[in-house]
Amino acid sequence: MKPRSAKSSRKTCSSAQPASSRTLNRTVALVSLGCPKNLVDSERMLGLLKLQGYRLVREPEGADFVIVNTCGFLEIARQESLETIREMVALKERGRVGGVIVTGCLAERDKEGLLEQCPGVDQVVGIFGREEIVQVAGRLASPEPNERTLFRPVAEKALPDGDRLRITLPHLAFLKIAEGCDRLCTFCSIPNMRGHYVSKPIGQAVEEAEQLAADGVRELILVAQDTSYYGVDLGGHPQLAPLLSRLEQVAGLEWIRLMYLYPAYLTDELVEVLTSSRKILRYLDLPLQHINDTILRRMKRQVTRAETERLLDRLREQIPGVALRTTLITGFPGETEAEFDELLDFVRRRRFERLGVFAYSREPDTPAARLPDHVSPEVASERRDRLLAVQQEIASEWSQSQVGRTLEILLDGCIPGEENAFVGRSHADAPEVDGAVYVSGESLRPGQFVMAEVVAARDYDLIAAAVGKPH
Repeated sequence: MKPRSAKSSRKTCSSAQPASSRTLNRTVALVSLGCPKNLVDSERMLGLLKLQGYRLVREPEGADFVIVNTCGFLEIARQESLETIREMVALKERGRVGGVIVTGCLAERDKEGLLEQCPGVDQVVGIFGREEIVQVAGRLASPEPNERTLFRPVAEKALPDGDRLRITLPHLAFLKIAEGCDRLCTFCSIPNMRGHYVSKPIGQAVEEAEQLAADGVRELILVAQDTSYYGVDLGGHPQLAPLLSRLEQVAGLEWIRLMYLYPAYLTDELVEVLTSSRKILRYLDLPLQHINDTILRRMKRQVTRAETERLLDRLREQIPGVALRTTLITGFPGETEAEFDELLDFVRRRRFERLGVFAYSREPDTPAARLPDHVSPEVASERRDRLLAVQQEIASEWSQSQVGRTLEILLDGCIPGEENAFVGRSHADAPEVDGAVYVSGESLRPGQFVMAEVVAARDYDLIAAAVGKPH
């Protein structure tokens, strides 16, 4: 399945009791772009504002100010961020919103240059300035603020993500277990924006998970730039397995999903935890990027095709029924037609249940941008489309193989205009990036788990009928 582009999150929240007369009834709107890790930052900023009496509103029009939390990862995401910023500035110029604050990866990447591109922006806040969002919001009350930017050094320890105002579905949440990245992948600009890898201590991560569970979260999705590397900076070796063992004990959590696992650090200890767990889903997101050894070396992925093949064999053998997701890049500099054919054949043989593809994007200030033999964007996109066409056949066949099976489904919402009809997900479906399961049944409601028999399949999605009592 094609990965989603950056999307905005604009949801309402009930009014909080104001902490001071200065913030009485002041309203904030949010547009959160990019990945789940950015979403966690958005929720943390909203939580800090709520504690000071600010109230979240659904739409920017009429708000005292709007925060645009930007993505700066790919050119297409940067353009979407800039378009959104300019849309908010236009609302401000028409008197429809009071002020515009820009935060996130694009703010960190472009810094003061963002004010030159979008002079109507009131404040620009880097990634590591998010904890001071209340002070930044206070500047908007000044008729002539002395400062319009706030940038802080890269964090030496993981920032806290407690006291968030969540804008996800009530029954699911993302838990960011680390910040930054120590990888030197030549195509990626994330380390330049988010710094070195810093893990949350296990106790802090568990405490945040307990807070989320107490708030009604039943599915917890672990995210980081590289989740399998978790804890190396704390103790010299990966500590994801011990963290998962602690998270499994958190009352109220029923599904724990793992995203963004770098293949080199899937230890035997971690696989053992996955096979014995009652709560950790048999779903692994392994961004492989490519399979040809020459391309992998150019990417500096520090893994070979043979090592990847052995890992996939081990996971299939030791974790029966595991759903594997990966992400691939087509058109990387120097990729020949033969090397692409090798990738295509690999996908045909390995039959990933879930797969996303990016056409390579030349990113400024990355080593890959300076490599010779760049593939044209047209060829990179054409290869992406060919790879997705192959994957669609594989995913459709997998969906058909589920017909007649009974699966546990987490119901996400009602289907508008239809009675006793719901949309949900199985263990093989991460929210928004994978497929869906459409469930019919009486006495159901969003946030419940229900056993359902799959009666039909449609491309990436399943159609099912509830056969048990929900819980």
